[in-house]
Amino acid sequence: MAGAALLYGDGIITPAISVLSAVEGLNVASHAFAKYTVAITTTILLMLFLVQRFGTATVGNAFGPLMAIWFVTIATLGVGGIVEQPHVLAAINPAYAVTFLAQQSVASLAILGAVFLCVTGAEAMYADMGHMGREAIRVAWMALVLPALLLNYAGQTAVLLRDSYDGANPFFQLVPPWGLYPLVGLSTAATIIASQAIITGTFSLTRQAMQLGWLPGVNIVQTSSRAYGQIYVPVVNWMMMLATLALTIQFGSSDALAGAYGTAVSTTMLLTTILLYRVMRVTWRCSASTSLVVFLSFIGFDLAFFCANLLKIIEGGWVPLSIGMLILIVMVTWRDGIDALHRTQDRDTVAISHFVRQLREKKIKRVLGKAIFLTRLQGTIPPLIADHLRQMGALYQNIVALTVRFAERPRIERDRRITFRHLGPGFWHFTVTFGFIEIPNVPNALHTAKAQCPVDLDDAVYFSELDHVTRRKTRPRMAAWRRILFSFLYRNAVHQGDRFGLPPQNFVQIGRQREI
Repeated sequence: MAGAALLYGDGIITPAISVLSAVEGLNVASHAFAKYTVAITTTILLMLFLVQRFGTATVGNAFGPLMAIWFVTIATLGVGGIVEQPHVLAAINPAYAVTFLAQQSVASLAILGAVFLCVTGAEAMYADMGHMGREAIRVAWMALVLPALLLNYAGQTAVLLRDSYDGANPFFQLVPPWGLYPLVGLSTAATIIASQAIITGTFSLTRQAMQLGWLPGVNIVQTSSRAYGQIYVPVVNWMMMLATLALTIQFGSSDALAGAYGTAVSTTMLLTTILLYRVMRVTWRCSASTSLVVFLSFIGFDLAFFCANLLKIIEGGWVPLSIGMLILIVMVTWRDGIDALHRTQDRDTVAISHFVRQLREKKIKRVLGKAIFLTRLQGTIPPLIADHLRQMGALYQNIVALTVRFAERPRIERDRRITFRHLGPGFWHFTVTFGFIEIPNVPNALHTAKAQCPVDLDDAVYFSELDHVTRRKTRPRMAAWRRILFSFLYRNAVHQGDRFGLPPQNFVQIGRQREI
């Protein structure tokens, strides 16, 4: 959860520092652009966030070719620098790095913190593995991306070794004067794509956290009928936009933001390595010795980079860490609040056997109609059904207690989507299961399984609960500030009707007060 929360902190810094660094290339052509750098950057970022609601299907078609052009271009520029200073290629030998860091002693940590900026972004490749496949990413990395980066960094090193180097950005010093403005345009486009990737990643992360029960329900818009991963989450988009623009204006340059960048990424990489050991032992069932060897081979590098980035906390590293901490508090508070709410609700339940006996003995009045109650059913009749019966004095002729469950798998096969269980006369329990990246639509799921459904649910009325959280009079389950935070989140979470695609004309919410 900490690693997931840190991605949000990384997500607001990546667009700011990426676009700032690209626009700063204009300063190489003329210092007159310096005073407009922040204004140009904020304009580009504002447009980037504003177009999210239209989806990225059309723009996405150009992403691949454009990034291929970008990497070929920077590789070509790097070769131009290497031609002037061929001996820079010797720096590929890691022995030079080890020797250099050993000579620098304590100062090596600060150097590692700066060098780490060269590898930030590599962790994002794993976010796309589920969409692209492992082989596609391996081929792209080994055949194009890694060679292009090595050639370009070697070329920049050659610029730094030149006697005529004037202290300007070495990347833009690689390009001849006539190509400066086209390169600024291309680099800006590339950074927009990189920013788009992290924005889309936070959208996807929000949906997964929400459906696994770690974030309140928010409105999600599917922006493409063909590409499932193209979604838009308005509240996340606007919050990221405000935070990113604030950082851009506050820090004003990519050099200043460099202090804030890397802290969250290094922490996430460290957590990933720890989780790798867990996966090897539990999921892959590797031996302890094999798992330990792999773990130790990675953790040394991760700890070195993590400690190096700790030195940057005062310079701005506190920004992503603070944002990550806030998100983590929201996640844990939401989960604890929902658990406390369920414990409160479970006190008011009725045994299923007693309820079914009343149905069979016709002690409960039945009226024509069909009702679907969205609720949990765990050995007892949930309060939603019991309260409805107590208030109305009757039940519909056919009622279904429907439980929506999210599995810890991305997707669920259609034939395993719904399970049916007959409990008593005109009384069923359905469980509808969705994967954690799927958009849940209950009516569509029921319609798809209509042939197997034991009861016709056309025109059924959907009932759900809309509880109001209040303070428990004796021994509250949560601290006051956490209860207030949870109450705010719960009150503003998206309604089940919107979240599960329920027809508004056949949807009823029942409000009650719940003490936690």
